[in-house]
Amino acid sequence: MLIDDVTIEVIAGNGGRGKVAFNSNKMSLGPTGGRGGNGGSVYLDGASNLDLLNQMRFKKELKAADGQNGKAQYNDGNKGDDLIIKVPVGTVIHNLDTGVDEEITKVDQRVLVAKGGHGGKGNFLFRGPHNTSPTRFQEGLPGEKFTLRLELKLIADIGFVGLPNVGKSSLLNELTNAKSKVANYQFTTLEPNLGVYYGMMLADIPGLIEGASSGKGLGIKFLRHIERTKILFHFVSAQSEDLMLDYKTIRKELGEYSEELLKKPEHLFISKSDEVSPEELEKKIKILKKVNKKVLAISIYDMDSIKAVQKILNGLAE
Repeated sequence: MLIDDVTIEVIAGNGGRGKVAFNSNKMSLGPTGGRGGNGGSVYLDGASNLDLLNQMRFKKELKAADGQNGKAQYNDGNKGDDLIIKVPVGTVIHNLDTGVDEEITKVDQRVLVAKGGHGGKGNFLFRGPHNTSPTRFQEGLPGEKFTLRLELKLIADIGFVGLPNVGKSSLLNELTNAKSKVANYQFTTLEPNLGVYYGMMLADIPGLIEGASSGKGLGIKFLRHIERTKILFHFVSAQSEDLMLDYKTIRKELGEYSEELLKKPEHLFISKSDEVSPEELEKKIKILKKVNKKVLAISIYDMDSIKAVQKILNGLAE
């Protein structure tokens, strides 16, 4: 199960307390208390693994280590270990306390989300000509603490969209080494699937239905994953009794979610073309060419049509 939206609390480490200590050696009297170590900070780090948010499904509080207290003989406390949390590339970090949003868009990109507290001064740092034996020290400062909402939005070159059970997953499997589940019923795909075609990232978005933009069916949850795709491959099934209605249903949902989605370049595919007669297929192609000139009938059992799709992909990659 892909977790793509999770809320967590991140807590940076507290700074260590400064030390009050004095040198016991003759001829070397004076304060020797060291500074407390700084608390560890919390970072989010970009990685290619899509299911990394799953680790935070049940563990909602993540804390870095506290700094150690200062020590005698001028020894400072050790800094607390930082906490590095791996998250998928495409994660949007919503800081619910500050209202600031940040994005992780590439592997190994590191974002500081909670800074560790400074360690307190020991009495050695309070010495002076008028106070040679200070007993003053500082407590360490608390680390930052924030509530974060982590929202994954896939970053893909091409997004496959359409109603449920129109053959998106089957084509993804045919073009790439993806192992998407396929079956002859609605909502076979319950989470986005990715495949790579010669360096191009293809994303199979779970089937949408009328009302998806307002939460029906699998709902708005997966529409966010279309936002960052560069090009849309729109699928309608040759078995449909009204291809134009199917096409307009998806376009309507995309537009109601974001007008920007309608501005993306789109290729239109009539899938499962082997399920209808050549004459009926030709009629359906003519109907859809009224709304999109880039119409191609395809079937995973027709290698010529698969090669035609590959030709489109090769052209897009140039």
